Amino acid sequence: MEKTGKYDFMAEPFHCDFSGRLFMGHLGNHLLNAADFHSTDRGFGMQYLMSIRRSWVLSRLAIEMDEMPTMYTRFSVETWVESAMRYFTSRNFAVVGTDGHVYGYGRSIWAMIDTETRQPTDIYAIDNGAIDNWIVADRECPIAKGGRVKMSDEAPLAATVDTHYNDVDINGHINSVKYIEHVLDLWPMDWWRHHRLHRFEIAYVAEAHGGDRLTLYQEQTADGEYCVRIVRTDGTECCRCKLTFT
Repeated sequence: MEKTGKYDFMAEPFHCDFSGRLFMGHLGNHLLNAADFHSTDRGFGMQYLMSIRRSWVLSRLAIEMDEMPTMYTRFSVETWVESAMRYFTSRNFAVVGTDGHVYGYGRSIWAMIDTETRQPTDIYAIDNGAIDNWIVADRECPIAKGGRVKMSDEAPLAATVDTHYNDVDINGHINSVKYIEHVLDLWPMDWWRHHRLHRFEIAYVAEAHGGDRLTLYQEQTADGEYCVRIVRTDGTECCRCKLTFT
C-alpha cells in the first residue's frame, strides 16, 4: 500500500455557494474524510481507535486555495503523514483535479485522546508505533504552517451562535468544520461577491458541546487579513482563526 492516499470527490451542486464554487466548509469535510480513509486503511483509523477508547482530535488546520473546484468538478484529495511525535502528528493534503491541476493545499495537526479522560494519549502505543511506517519525509507541502493567531483582547463582539444537534460530532463535541462555517457567516453576502478566501487557518484550544452558546470576536489585523476568536458559554476560548482574502 502506498504511503500517500488518494481519494476521489465531486463538488456536488448543493455543496457549492451562490457563485457555483465549493464551500470551504465542505472542502474541510472532504479533507477530514480523506484523513480518516487514509488512517483506517493503514490500521489507525477512528473505527479501530474508538473500540479501544481512543480518538483523533484535530488541533490545527490550515487550508490555502488558489481556486475552488466548481460545481460538478471531480477532484482528488491526496493526503500523507509528514511527521509524528508522542502526542501529535502532522498530516498534509493536496487538492488535485483529474488533469493534475492543483487547486490548493492543506496542513493539519492531530492529537490522539482518551475518550473517557479527554486527555492526550501516546500515539506510539498503537500497534507498536506503526504510524512511523507511513511517514512521508520527502514530499513537500508548499504552504506555510499554521502559526499562533495573534489578536487583541479588545477585539469587538461580532456574533453569538447557539449550538444544537447538528453541530455535534461523534466525539460528542462541536464539529471542527462547524466552527469554520460559523466564522465565514460573519461576512455578509455582498462581501463574498467581491472577495475570495485564499487562506483559512484555525487553532483549536478547548472543546465546546451541544447547547453551548458561542461568542465570536472579530478584528482586522492587516490588509485583507482578519482574525476571529470563539469563546464558549463559560468564557473558555475554544479556538482562533485567521483568514486572508483577495
